[in-house]
Amino acid sequence: MNAKLKLALILGGIFLCLGGLFVLSHLSGRIPDNPPGTFGNTAGNLYNSGLFCESDGKIYFANAYDNGSLYSMNTDESEMKKLHEGNTHYLNAGGDYLYFLQLRGESGGAGLGYLRGITGMYRIRKDGKQVTGLSRDALGCLKLVDNSLYYQHYTKSTGVTLHRIDTDKKNDLVLVEKNISPAATYQGQIYYGGLEADHYLYSLDMTTGTNSVAMIGNLCYPIVEDGYVYYIDIGNNYRLCRIDLMNPESGAVVLTQDRVDLYNVYGNYIFYQRNSESAPALVRMNIDGSNPEIVAEGNYTNVNCTSGYTYFQLFGEDVPIYRTPTYGAVNVTTFDAARDAALANLE
Repeated sequence: MNAKLKLALILGGIFLCLGGLFVLSHLSGRIPDNPPGTFGNTAGNLYNSGLFCESDGKIYFANAYDNGSLYSMNTDESEMKKLHEGNTHYLNAGGDYLYFLQLRGESGGAGLGYLRGITGMYRIRKDGKQVTGLSRDALGCLKLVDNSLYYQHYTKSTGVTLHRIDTDKKNDLVLVEKNISPAATYQGQIYYGGLEADHYLYSLDMTTGTNSVAMIGNLCYPIVEDGYVYYIDIGNNYRLCRIDLMNPESGAVVLTQDRVDLYNVYGNYIFYQRNSESAPALVRMNIDGSNPEIVAEGNYTNVNCTSGYTYFQLFGEDVPIYRTPTYGAVNVTTFDAARDAALANLE
């Protein structure tokens, strides 16, 4: 074999290896498409900081006993595992990945100060591997729908706007220059309460960014489930109501006479925090407003629902985390498995 042919074979082998490495690198960084109809978390959980998220028989959560670090467990709270360090909020799950925001260490909150506390948006495999930063900006509520992430974005010059980015970090764009929460999605629309000229119920086309009035009213925190819109009626002493989205002329149904601070809709139940100077309480009732029962007396926040348990915290306190079965009899206990896992990780 002459020297020139030998050199050509060596160079050819090197280029072939480099090409193979490039292809492997490209494929390893590819994010497979999610099935149509994928959504990362429920609107009710996202309105409550998105601290728990259920997907494919697993629950992913921000462990307040470990400074909000990301953990996973089975739905029966077994096989608990720490996935990532950092104060996690707005958890979303889709396919093999989780998407979330992290704070500098503050507790949950709202408003522009809260947005400025966000240190970034991240993607991580459900096994805790391959952490990827998607943004280092000041962000707000995050919602995964199919293969797109919708999120609130803040700058000093533009204020809060709604952005959309693909799960592979491509095609980041401003969907609409308004302060819109993407938490409540239904059939290709984002439903939100107006914050500028009025508090009407609006729908936003998730593809085109086109706005339209869905219902005239004075409301906030809408959730759309099975064709009904649940919302807090600001003009009616913050009572919780619902209306048939396809037949709004039928009128709103008042679900409780209590003044409501926050709520979550899950399956056949609604959990809500009753605002009262003399008897504040976390309450559970059926989705039609029947059979209300007190879950816990006092002021609670971050009410996150899963198929097994509903988790919540005392207002102003990160720990303990309380829980009660989402279905069946109310039985409030502390989330000791999360505490024990956090202590084990400190050893």
